[in-house]
Amino acid sequence: MASESEKSVNMAADTIDIDLTLRWPEFTLQVAQSLPGRGVTALFGHSGSGKTTLLRCVAGLERPRGKLHFKGQAWQDERRFLPPHQRPLGYVFQDANLFAHLSVLGNLRYGMKRAGRGDADIDPIIDLLGIGHLLPRRPALLSGGERQRVGIARALALQPQLLLMDEPLAALDLKRKLEILPYLERLHNELDIPMLYVTHAPAEVLRLADHVVMLGGGQVQASLPLREAVALPGSPLFAGQSHVAVLLGRAGAAEQGLRAFEVAGQTLRVPEDACSGCEPGRVMRLQVSARDVSVSLLQLPEVSINNQLQVRVVEIADAAHPVNVLVRLELGDGQILFAEITRASRERLELRPGLLVWALVKAVALAGDMMQ
Repeated sequence: MASESEKSVNMAADTIDIDLTLRWPEFTLQVAQSLPGRGVTALFGHSGSGKTTLLRCVAGLERPRGKLHFKGQAWQDERRFLPPHQRPLGYVFQDANLFAHLSVLGNLRYGMKRAGRGDADIDPIIDLLGIGHLLPRRPALLSGGERQRVGIARALALQPQLLLMDEPLAALDLKRKLEILPYLERLHNELDIPMLYVTHAPAEVLRLADHVVMLGGGQVQASLPLREAVALPGSPLFAGQSHVAVLLGRAGAAEQGLRAFEVAGQTLRVPEDACSGCEPGRVMRLQVSARDVSVSLLQLPEVSINNQLQVRVVEIADAAHPVNVLVRLELGDGQILFAEITRASRERLELRPGLLVWALVKAVALAGDMMQ
């Protein structure tokens, strides 16, 4: 049996431990937090909350006071401060910042040479990001999404132990964002590299993150797994908007254009064209908006709604719209669903915590995103 000291070492070996303070005349960043050393951790908040500043501190581009340990490695403490080039990380900026006079392959090789990894095999990275056909092109001939994929490939070519991404989709239009999101999901699913991902977009958090750090005024307001972050009544992820639940379901068989998912022992059906990569057995991340969920006291066999899930009322809170309430529903296995209904409906149904009810979800309202 491992001793307490051995357990502490093992825990430290899989975390990013931050205790940093950076003071500027009009802004102070003060973060003391232990973050997961695996998966995607989203740094979420409005402009000026300190997201990018914290990322730059982790990268060594700023010099705050305090300590920073990555999986047991001291990157900064009272005795040392590793400069950026000595930290085993890759950094992806909002703009890919490619050298205009070099081809895509030239940009990749230049970065590898500067990092002393000129002999590394980058073919798997090229395949992962789908940029093989872009290698001879100059950056001026690339779309915004293609440039960003090359920027990610350049960061990965350094063989980093940590990947930092500073709002990589912020400069892209909707079409380009939709183009690059599947590649970011592939990074999440296929690489065992922890990622700190800066964003102010809730949709990116819901689709990519495993853990969420909510920042405001240079301080951490909350740090918790995604499932708990979306389940918070009044979560900053949904300020002024309807809540969205994120469910994990295992894909099953498809019939009549609908794919069945097992979610907490029940079946949820999703249109085939709403979820790419829905092979049977694969665990997927399913997003369900509270406004697409109705509540019934009885199961309704004579209606067109395919998805009828038995749930328990956990909590009833105020919704963004004053006429409505937000009903928190538990499916089992710790999975939470939300329903946004009118106060009149809540009173008519006499909803209360602990009551067993049926959640009705139209299949056409569901979207599926690959989890892992």
